[in-house]
Amino acid sequence: MAILKLKPSGKDYIWGGHKLVDNYGKEMTGDRLAETWELSCHPDGPSFVANGEDAGKTLRQYIEEHGKNVLGTNCERFEDFPILTKFIDAQDNLSIQVHPDNEYALKNEGQYGKTEMWYVVDAEEGAYLYHGLKKEISKDEFAKRIEEDTLLEVLNKVPVHKGDVFFIEAGTIHAIGKGLIIAEIQQNSNVTYRVYDYGRVGKDGKKRELHIEKALDVTNRAPAKKDGSHYPHIADCDYFTVDKLNLDGKTFNKMEGTVSEKSFLSILVLDGEGEITSNGERVSYKKGDSIFLTAGSGEYSVEGVCDALITTIRE
Repeated sequence: MAILKLKPSGKDYIWGGHKLVDNYGKEMTGDRLAETWELSCHPDGPSFVANGEDAGKTLRQYIEEHGKNVLGTNCERFEDFPILTKFIDAQDNLSIQVHPDNEYALKNEGQYGKTEMWYVVDAEEGAYLYHGLKKEISKDEFAKRIEEDTLLEVLNKVPVHKGDVFFIEAGTIHAIGKGLIIAEIQQNSNVTYRVYDYGRVGKDGKKRELHIEKALDVTNRAPAKKDGSHYPHIADCDYFTVDKLNLDGKTFNKMEGTVSEKSFLSILVLDGEGEITSNGERVSYKKGDSIFLTAGSGEYSVEGVCDALITTIRE
């Protein structure tokens, strides 16, 4: 099978809402749905094959049974599946947080660090997020501001609109604000160090854990870099390359490409509906779907109306 349609795992974090259910057809078992892990081999939230003879298996099981060649030669440098793709519904503000790099995370957490990118799928009027710091600060000032609850004063607050893209390198302090739907492509990691959480409590009635010492160790205390080196991609780094596909169904209603032996291809459908064809297989897609084309699938086409993110792994 060349084309896999994936079913996600869901997360009911306290800041989540209902838009992923109402607008994207996702399943919800709790009171809210904060995230869906759409392309994932992570044990904390695997994705599942939803079509064909492998339906019901986790993506990891599929890879183990069919061989790592389905990922492509560009993935051979990674010990594990390299990325994790999510939809995020922020009904409330997420915590102020930071992720470690590979070296620190492997040493202290036993998994990879986390560099990520965000694509803003939808944004309510006045929505914002935090991306890095306004100015460089010392480690002592950083610690003092955390202790005195004045950290927000030095964070870089950015107004956000539909279609905006943010590249968040490991070590960059950040937070998604309320009223946003985000598509996130990230390293295969679930390591987050919370720095500030608005005094909220978890399901156990206790304030959610902060990770101050580790955050002090890993945070880059200078303003986040602004570089355009991702062009012509919307994001490009050692861990993932992300491109934007837009078919309006009129002037442009079909895209053709090739999935080589070098990398699998992931299509995260932000909007639209249509059909994907490869190797004689045909799979329909709709808004919210996650599609995985195995490496070496050869020629493929996407036909219909489609607003999507396409992710591959480069050499």
